[in-house]
Amino acid sequence: MMKKSINVILVLAVATGVVVGAIYAWRRLQPQGTSAGFISGNGRLEATEIDVSTKLAGRIEEMLVDEGDFVAASQPLVRMQTDVLVASRAEAVAQLQQARQGVATAISQLAMREADLAACQALIAQRESELSYSRRRLARYEAAGEKSAVALQEIDEERTRSLVAEATLTAARAQATAAQAAIEAARAEIAGAEATVAAREATVQRIEADIKDSTLVSPRDGRVQYRLAQPGEVLAAGGKAFNVIDLSDVYMTFFVPEQTAGRVALGTEVRLVLDAAPQYVIPAEVSFIASTAQFTPKTVETAEERQKLMFRVRARIAPDLLKKHLHQVKTGVPGVAWIRLDPATQWPQELAIKVPE
Repeated sequence: MMKKSINVILVLAVATGVVVGAIYAWRRLQPQGTSAGFISGNGRLEATEIDVSTKLAGRIEEMLVDEGDFVAASQPLVRMQTDVLVASRAEAVAQLQQARQGVATAISQLAMREADLAACQALIAQRESELSYSRRRLARYEAAGEKSAVALQEIDEERTRSLVAEATLTAARAQATAAQAAIEAARAEIAGAEATVAAREATVQRIEADIKDSTLVSPRDGRVQYRLAQPGEVLAAGGKAFNVIDLSDVYMTFFVPEQTAGRVALGTEVRLVLDAAPQYVIPAEVSFIASTAQFTPKTVETAEERQKLMFRVRARIAPDLLKKHLHQVKTGVPGVAWIRLDPATQWPQELAIKVPE
Protein backbone atom coordinates (compact mmCIF):
# COMPACT_ATOMS: atom_id res chain seq x y z
CA MET A 1 0.00 0.00 0.00
CA MET A 2 2.82 2.40 0.90
CA LYS A 3 4.65 1.53 -2.30
CA LYS A 4 1.54 2.35 -4.31
CA SER A 5 1.22 5.74 -2.57
CA ILE A 6 4.86 6.55 -3.32
CA ASN A 7 4.30 5.76 -7.03
CA VAL A 8 1.30 8.07 -7.16
CA ILE A 9 3.28 10.88 -5.50
CA LEU A 10 6.12 10.42 -7.99
CA VAL A 11 3.73 10.54 -10.94
CA LEU A 12 2.10 13.72 -9.61
CA ALA A 13 5.48 15.31 -9.05
CA VAL A 14 6.62 14.54 -12.60
CA ALA A 15 3.33 15.85 -14.06
CA THR A 16 3.62 19.04 -12.00
CA GLY A 17 7.16 19.58 -13.21
CA VAL A 18 6.13 19.12 -16.84
CA VAL A 19 3.28 21.61 -16.48
CA VAL A 20 5.47 24.18 -14.72
CA GLY A 21 8.16 23.79 -17.34
CA ALA A 22 5.66 24.20 -20.16
CA ILE A 23 4.21 27.33 -18.60
CA TYR A 24 7.68 28.76 -18.07
CA ALA A 25 8.73 28.03 -21.64
CA TRP A 26 5.51 29.52 -23.01
CA ARG A 27 5.96 32.68 -20.99
CA ARG A 28 9.56 32.99 -22.09
CA LEU A 29 8.44 32.89 -25.70
CA GLN A 30 5.68 35.48 -25.30
CA PRO A 31 6.36 39.14 -26.20
CA GLN A 32 6.97 41.39 -23.26
CA GLY A 33 6.13 44.65 -25.05
CA THR A 34 3.28 45.67 -22.77
CA SER A 35 4.13 49.37 -22.63
CA ALA A 36 1.45 52.05 -22.65
CA GLY A 37 1.64 52.27 -26.43
CA PHE A 38 0.44 48.69 -26.94
CA ILE A 39 -2.59 46.55 -26.11
CA SER A 40 -3.20 42.89 -26.77
CA GLY A 41 -6.07 40.47 -27.02
CA ASN A 42 -6.47 36.73 -27.25
CA GLY A 43 -8.08 35.12 -30.27
CA ARG A 44 -7.95 32.36 -32.84
CA LEU A 45 -7.19 32.35 -36.53
CA GLU A 46 -10.35 32.17 -38.58
CA ALA A 47 -11.14 32.18 -42.29
CA THR A 48 -14.16 32.75 -44.46
CA GLU A 49 -16.06 29.47 -44.69
CA ILE A 50 -18.32 28.57 -47.62
CA ASP A 51 -20.76 25.69 -47.75
CA VAL A 52 -20.90 24.16 -51.23
CA SER A 53 -24.58 23.21 -51.46
CA THR A 54 -27.02 21.88 -54.02
CA LYS A 55 -29.45 24.18 -55.79
CA LEU A 56 -31.92 21.36 -56.51
CA ALA A 57 -32.73 18.14 -54.76
CA GLY A 58 -30.91 15.17 -56.25
CA ARG A 59 -28.61 12.19 -55.85
CA ILE A 60 -24.84 12.56 -55.71
CA GLU A 61 -23.21 10.79 -58.64
CA GLU A 62 -19.54 11.58 -58.02
CA MET A 63 -17.43 13.53 -55.55
CA LEU A 64 -14.28 14.82 -57.18
CA VAL A 65 -12.23 16.06 -54.18
CA ASP A 66 -11.65 15.10 -50.58
CA GLU A 67 -10.94 16.77 -47.26
CA GLY A 68 -7.71 18.74 -47.21
CA ASP A 69 -7.55 19.21 -50.98
CA PHE A 70 -6.73 22.65 -52.33
CA VAL A 71 -9.27 23.78 -54.90
CA ALA A 72 -9.44 26.65 -57.40
CA ALA A 73 -12.37 28.91 -58.16
CA SER A 74 -14.88 27.25 -60.54
CA GLN A 75 -13.24 23.85 -60.07
CA PRO A 76 -15.88 21.05 -60.15
CA LEU A 77 -16.31 19.42 -56.75
CA VAL A 78 -19.46 17.32 -57.04
CA ARG A 79 -21.52 15.92 -59.91
CA MET A 80 -25.20 15.25 -59.31
CA GLN A 81 -27.31 12.84 -61.36
CA THR A 82 -29.02 14.64 -64.26
CA ASP A 83 -31.04 11.89 -65.97
CA VAL A 84 -34.39 13.53 -65.20
CA LEU A 85 -33.14 16.96 -66.21
CA VAL A 86 -31.75 15.66 -69.51
CA ALA A 87 -35.12 14.04 -70.30
CA SER A 88 -36.92 17.26 -69.37
CA ARG A 89 -34.63 19.21 -71.67
CA ALA A 90 -35.38 16.85 -74.58
CA GLU A 91 -39.10 17.32 -73.96
CA ALA A 92 -38.70 21.09 -73.79
CA VAL A 93 -36.70 21.15 -77.03
CA ALA A 94 -39.45 19.17 -78.78
CA GLN A 95 -42.08 21.59 -77.50
CA LEU A 96 -39.92 24.47 -78.71
CA GLN A 97 -39.81 22.99 -82.22
CA GLN A 98 -43.59 22.55 -82.12
CA ALA A 99 -44.02 26.18 -81.06
CA ARG A 100 -41.79 27.38 -83.89
CA GLN A 101 -43.87 25.34 -86.32
CA GLY A 102 -46.92 27.07 -84.89
CA VAL A 103 -45.40 30.44 -85.77
CA ALA A 104 -44.79 29.29 -89.36
CA THR A 105 -48.39 28.08 -89.62
CA ALA A 106 -49.72 31.35 -88.25
CA ILE A 107 -47.63 33.31 -90.76
CA SER A 108 -49.05 31.24 -93.64
CA GLN A 109 -52.56 31.84 -92.33
CA LEU A 110 -51.87 35.57 -92.35
CA ALA A 111 -50.76 35.37 -95.99
CA MET A 112 -53.99 33.57 -96.88
CA ARG A 113 -56.10 36.20 -95.09
CA GLU A 114 -54.27 39.00 -96.85
CA ALA A 115 -54.92 37.27 -100.19
CA ASP A 116 -58.61 37.01 -99.30
CA LEU A 117 -58.66 40.73 -98.52
CA ALA A 118 -57.06 41.51 -101.87
CA ALA A 119 -59.69 39.41 -103.64
CA CYS A 120 -62.44 41.19 -101.71
CA GLN A 121 -61.02 44.57 -102.65
CA ALA A 122 -60.95 43.53 -106.35
CA LEU A 123 -64.54 42.35 -106.10
CA ILE A 124 -65.53 45.67 -104.49
CA ALA A 125 -64.00 47.52 -107.45
CA GLN A 126 -65.94 45.31 -109.82
CA ARG A 127 -69.21 45.82 -107.95
CA GLU A 128 -68.67 49.58 -107.82
CA SER A 129 -68.15 49.62 -111.60
CA GLU A 130 -71.27 47.54 -112.15
CA LEU A 131 -73.30 49.81 -109.86
CA SER A 132 -72.04 52.93 -111.66
CA TYR A 133 -72.99 51.46 -115.04
CA SER A 134 -76.39 50.37 -113.72
CA ARG A 135 -77.13 53.85 -112.39
CA ARG A 136 -76.17 55.52 -115.67
CA ARG A 137 -78.32 53.05 -117.59
CA LEU A 138 -81.24 53.68 -115.22
CA ALA A 139 -80.86 57.44 -115.69
CA ARG A 140 -81.05 57.03 -119.50
CA TYR A 141 -84.13 54.82 -119.21
CA GLU A 142 -85.82 57.31 -116.88
CA ALA A 143 -85.04 60.16 -119.29
CA ALA A 144 -86.44 58.13 -122.20
CA GLY A 145 -89.51 57.25 -120.14
CA GLU A 146 -90.34 60.90 -119.75
CA LYS A 147 -90.57 61.08 -123.57
CA SER A 148 -92.51 57.78 -123.66
CA ALA A 149 -89.67 56.26 -125.65
CA VAL A 150 -89.49 53.15 -123.40
CA ALA A 151 -92.07 51.21 -121.46
CA LEU A 152 -92.45 51.62 -117.69
CA GLN A 153 -91.68 47.93 -117.24
CA GLU A 154 -88.23 48.35 -118.72
CA ILE A 155 -87.60 51.29 -116.38
CA ASP A 156 -88.63 49.15 -113.39
CA GLU A 157 -86.34 46.35 -114.54
CA GLU A 158 -83.38 48.75 -114.77
CA ARG A 159 -84.21 50.18 -111.34
CA THR A 160 -84.21 46.62 -109.93
CA ARG A 161 -80.88 45.90 -111.56
CA SER A 162 -79.43 49.03 -109.93
CA LEU A 163 -80.69 47.99 -106.49
CA VAL A 164 -79.21 44.51 -106.96
CA ALA A 165 -75.86 46.09 -107.87
CA GLU A 166 -75.95 48.19 -104.70
CA ALA A 167 -76.70 45.11 -102.58
CA THR A 168 -73.92 43.18 -104.26
CA LEU A 169 -71.46 46.01 -103.54
CA THR A 170 -72.55 46.11 -99.89
CA ALA A 171 -71.97 42.35 -99.61
CA ALA A 172 -68.48 42.68 -101.16
CA ARG A 173 -67.59 45.41 -98.71
CA ALA A 174 -68.80 43.22 -95.83
CA GLN A 175 -66.57 40.40 -97.08
CA ALA A 176 -63.62 42.81 -97.15
CA THR A 177 -64.32 43.85 -93.57
CA ALA A 178 -64.44 40.20 -92.53
CA ALA A 179 -61.14 39.57 -94.37
CA GLN A 180 -59.54 42.51 -92.55
CA ALA A 181 -60.73 41.13 -89.21
CA ALA A 182 -59.30 37.73 -90.15
CA ILE A 183 -55.97 39.41 -90.88
CA GLU A 184 -55.92 41.01 -87.42
CA ALA A 185 -56.78 37.65 -85.87
CA ALA A 186 -53.94 36.00 -87.82
CA ARG A 187 -51.50 38.65 -86.60
CA ALA A 188 -52.63 38.09 -83.02
CA GLU A 189 -52.13 34.37 -83.54
CA ILE A 190 -48.61 35.01 -84.77
CA ALA A 191 -47.89 37.12 -81.69
CA GLY A 192 -49.24 34.35 -79.44
CA ALA A 193 -47.21 31.71 -81.26
CA GLU A 194 -44.06 33.83 -80.94
CA ALA A 195 -44.75 34.28 -77.21
CA THR A 196 -45.08 30.51 -76.92
CA VAL A 197 -41.71 30.14 -78.64
CA ALA A 198 -40.14 32.59 -76.19
CA ALA A 199 -41.63 30.66 -73.27
CA ARG A 200 -40.34 27.35 -74.65
CA GLU A 201 -36.87 28.86 -75.17
CA ALA A 202 -36.88 30.12 -71.58
CA THR A 203 -37.84 26.64 -70.38
CA VAL A 204 -34.94 25.10 -72.29
CA GLN A 205 -32.55 27.70 -70.87
CA ARG A 206 -33.83 27.10 -67.33
CA ILE A 207 -33.35 23.34 -67.62
CA GLU A 208 -29.88 23.82 -69.10
CA ALA A 209 -29.04 26.13 -66.18
CA ASP A 210 -30.27 23.44 -63.77
CA ILE A 211 -28.08 20.88 -65.54
CA LYS A 212 -25.10 23.24 -65.26
CA ASP A 213 -25.85 23.83 -61.57
CA SER A 214 -25.88 20.06 -61.04
CA THR A 215 -22.10 20.26 -61.16
CA LEU A 216 -21.16 21.93 -57.88
CA VAL A 217 -18.06 24.10 -58.22
CA SER A 218 -15.85 25.92 -55.76
CA PRO A 219 -16.82 29.59 -55.51
CA ARG A 220 -13.26 30.63 -54.56
CA ASP A 221 -9.72 29.39 -54.26
CA GLY A 222 -9.42 27.56 -50.96
CA ARG A 223 -9.11 24.26 -49.15
CA VAL A 224 -11.75 21.63 -48.50
CA GLN A 225 -12.30 21.54 -44.76
CA TYR A 226 -15.16 19.04 -44.38
CA ARG A 227 -16.78 16.45 -46.60
CA LEU A 228 -20.42 16.44 -45.58
CA ALA A 229 -21.94 13.83 -47.93
CA GLN A 230 -21.10 10.67 -49.83
CA PRO A 231 -21.75 9.42 -53.40
CA GLY A 232 -25.22 7.92 -53.73
CA GLU A 233 -26.77 10.10 -51.04
CA VAL A 234 -29.90 12.07 -51.90
CA LEU A 235 -29.63 15.71 -50.87
CA ALA A 236 -32.49 18.14 -50.53
CA ALA A 237 -32.34 21.56 -52.14
CA GLY A 238 -29.65 23.43 -50.26
CA GLY A 239 -28.06 20.20 -49.02
CA LYS A 240 -24.40 20.65 -48.09
CA ALA A 241 -21.73 18.57 -49.80
CA PHE A 242 -18.47 20.31 -48.82
CA ASN A 243 -17.26 23.05 -46.53
CA VAL A 244 -14.50 25.13 -48.14
CA ILE A 245 -12.38 27.75 -46.40
CA ASP A 246 -10.99 30.74 -48.27
CA LEU A 247 -7.33 30.86 -47.23
CA SER A 248 -6.90 34.28 -48.83
CA ASP A 249 -9.18 35.77 -46.17
CA VAL A 250 -7.67 34.77 -42.81
CA TYR A 251 -8.12 36.91 -39.72
CA MET A 252 -8.06 36.86 -35.93
CA THR A 253 -10.98 38.15 -33.86
CA PHE A 254 -10.23 39.52 -30.40
CA PHE A 255 -11.50 42.12 -27.95
CA VAL A 256 -10.08 45.41 -26.71
CA PRO A 257 -11.24 47.44 -23.67
CA GLU A 258 -13.65 50.28 -24.25
CA GLN A 259 -11.11 52.71 -22.78
CA THR A 260 -8.71 52.13 -25.69
CA ALA A 261 -11.12 51.17 -28.49
CA GLY A 262 -11.36 54.79 -29.59
CA ARG A 263 -7.66 54.79 -30.41
CA VAL A 264 -7.97 51.82 -32.74
CA ALA A 265 -8.87 52.66 -36.34
CA LEU A 266 -9.32 50.66 -39.51
CA GLY A 267 -5.94 49.90 -41.00
CA THR A 268 -4.13 50.04 -37.66
CA GLU A 269 -1.04 47.83 -37.71
CA VAL A 270 -1.30 44.57 -35.75
CA ARG A 271 1.23 41.86 -34.96
CA LEU A 272 0.03 38.29 -34.38
CA VAL A 273 1.89 35.73 -32.29
CA LEU A 274 0.48 32.21 -32.51
CA ASP A 275 0.74 29.70 -29.68
CA ALA A 276 1.74 26.98 -32.14
CA ALA A 277 4.62 29.05 -33.56
CA PRO A 278 5.66 31.72 -31.03
CA GLN A 279 8.95 32.23 -32.85
CA TYR A 280 7.12 34.01 -35.66
CA VAL A 281 5.49 37.45 -35.61
CA ILE A 282 2.88 37.84 -38.38
CA PRO A 283 1.87 41.27 -39.66
CA ALA A 284 -1.82 42.14 -40.00
CA GLU A 285 -4.08 45.17 -39.92
CA VAL A 286 -7.42 46.02 -38.37
CA SER A 287 -10.19 45.32 -40.90
CA PHE A 288 -13.21 45.58 -38.60
CA ILE A 289 -14.18 47.31 -35.36
CA ALA A 290 -17.56 46.77 -33.72
CA SER A 291 -19.71 49.89 -33.50
CA THR A 292 -21.11 48.91 -30.09
CA ALA A 293 -19.48 47.48 -26.98
CA GLN A 294 -20.34 44.08 -25.53
CA PHE A 295 -19.40 41.75 -22.73
CA THR A 296 -16.67 39.41 -23.91
CA PRO A 297 -17.59 35.72 -24.27
CA LYS A 298 -16.75 33.34 -21.44
CA THR A 299 -14.19 31.55 -23.56
CA VAL A 300 -12.16 34.70 -24.11
CA GLU A 301 -11.59 36.26 -20.69
CA THR A 302 -11.86 35.49 -17.01
CA ALA A 303 -15.01 36.19 -15.04
CA GLU A 304 -13.47 39.42 -13.76
CA GLU A 305 -12.65 40.65 -17.26
CA ARG A 306 -16.12 39.76 -18.51
CA GLN A 307 -17.56 42.45 -16.30
CA LYS A 308 -15.93 45.03 -18.56
CA LEU A 309 -17.39 46.24 -21.82
CA MET A 310 -15.20 45.35 -24.76
CA PHE A 311 -15.16 46.06 -28.49
CA ARG A 312 -14.76 43.25 -31.00
CA VAL A 313 -11.89 43.78 -33.41
CA ARG A 314 -10.81 41.78 -36.42
CA ALA A 315 -7.21 41.80 -37.72
CA ARG A 316 -6.77 40.53 -41.27
CA ILE A 317 -3.57 39.02 -42.64
CA ALA A 318 -2.51 40.32 -46.05
CA PRO A 319 -3.64 37.97 -48.87
CA ASP A 320 -0.23 38.18 -50.59
CA LEU A 321 1.48 36.84 -47.47
CA LEU A 322 -1.09 34.08 -47.16
CA LYS A 323 -0.55 32.98 -50.76
CA LYS A 324 3.19 32.56 -50.13
CA HIS A 325 2.51 30.20 -47.23
CA LEU A 326 -0.79 28.70 -48.38
CA HIS A 327 0.04 25.15 -47.32
CA GLN A 328 1.07 26.27 -43.82
CA VAL A 329 -2.09 28.22 -43.01
CA LYS A 330 -4.21 26.55 -40.33
CA THR A 331 -7.39 27.94 -38.88
CA GLY A 332 -8.41 27.58 -35.26
CA VAL A 333 -4.88 28.19 -33.97
CA PRO A 334 -4.97 30.37 -30.81
CA GLY A 335 -2.70 33.32 -30.36
CA VAL A 336 -2.27 36.91 -29.23
CA ALA A 337 -2.88 40.04 -31.28
CA TRP A 338 -0.79 43.09 -30.41
CA ILE A 339 -1.94 46.56 -31.44
CA ARG A 340 0.25 49.65 -31.49
CA LEU A 341 -1.87 52.52 -30.22
CA ASP A 342 0.71 55.24 -30.78
CA PRO A 343 2.21 55.26 -34.30
CA ALA A 344 5.24 57.13 -32.94
CA THR A 345 6.10 54.23 -30.64
CA GLN A 346 8.60 51.74 -32.00
CA TRP A 347 7.70 48.07 -32.01
CA PRO A 348 9.77 46.16 -29.43
CA GLN A 349 12.35 43.75 -30.71
CA GLU A 350 10.32 40.70 -29.72
CA LEU A 351 7.44 41.97 -31.90
CA ALA A 352 9.55 42.62 -34.99
CA ILE A 353 8.03 40.95 -38.06
CA LYS A 354 9.31 37.47 -38.63
CA VAL A 355 7.54 35.10 -40.99
CA PRO A 356 8.49 31.63 -42.26
CA GLU A 357 10.91 31.52 -45.14
